[in-house]
Amino acid sequence: MKKLLFVLPVLVLFSCKEESKVEEAVANIPVEFKVERFDQVFYQSKPEDLSKIKAQYPFFFPAGNPDSVWTNKLRNPLLKELYKEVQIKYPTLGPIEADMEKMFAYVQYYFPKYKTPRVITLINEVDTEAKSFYVDTLALISLDCYLGKEHRYYADFPEYKKSTLEQNQILPDLVSTFCYGKIAAPTDRTLLSAMIYYGKELYVKDKLIPFYSDADKIGYTDLQIQFCKDNEYYMWSNLIENKLLYDANPKNESRFIKPAPFSKFYLEIDNQTPGRVGQWLGWQIVRSYMENNEEITLEKLMALDTKTIFENSKYKPKKP
Repeated sequence: MKKLLFVLPVLVLFSCKEESKVEEAVANIPVEFKVERFDQVFYQSKPEDLSKIKAQYPFFFPAGNPDSVWTNKLRNPLLKELYKEVQIKYPTLGPIEADMEKMFAYVQYYFPKYKTPRVITLINEVDTEAKSFYVDTLALISLDCYLGKEHRYYADFPEYKKSTLEQNQILPDLVSTFCYGKIAAPTDRTLLSAMIYYGKELYVKDKLIPFYSDADKIGYTDLQIQFCKDNEYYMWSNLIENKLLYDANPKNESRFIKPAPFSKFYLEIDNQTPGRVGQWLGWQIVRSYMENNEEITLEKLMALDTKTIFENSKYKPKKP
């Protein structure tokens, strides 16, 4: 026991030194970018400006659509009102730009081959399935999907979805899309593979936006994070006892992985649980793996298979 008590402070001290080393290196990485407000460029323009705008932003104007499609949008009173609401919420993007600058520096630290992307804001008519996009040299942010959960445009959305429409979800969403195609796809349909897949994504957020809270990274409230911490042992034990980890029933993803008002253990406490607890548990498995395998880089982690991570994670939540 004395040996263990000695080792733990040493590990904590080593971890703090490593974090300080990373922070120092990141602080010296120059990042230059400018957010292009396409939302303002488009909705402040006149029909005769369209050809110039199309030349500047060709990827927003699919071939085959007549100009009338776009001029009708400029005249649409509902879209004009949506644009107005976006400008009220985001007249400028100072704090968001400051956070993005830090995030891009971390990206260059962990993924040196990726350069700072072109960043463009837009309005996508509240398409919440396409809120943000970040791949290679381009990052897109649909500002109308981040007006705040109490905004009247979201009144008919379920509560668990409203919480993802806050300003503090912009960077986490960008990181999620950055991970697309970089994290190895699961080779099977088991619950464990899905858990670890999303656990990797959340761990990437630990590294690229370490200045964000765990709640913001996963889109939970502080109370939901605390619930998961308090009940980690019991949630994990339930999955083990019911032999769910290696079960490939697609219903398990709906129960524990996909967005939902709560997770479905089929217990009386279900209504107290946040949705997606499988993602949260997968996050803890990946964190445990990386703590016990310090030689593994972030890029290598993203390519590792479920079996390697799980069997070498030494993950075992303590009973309260």
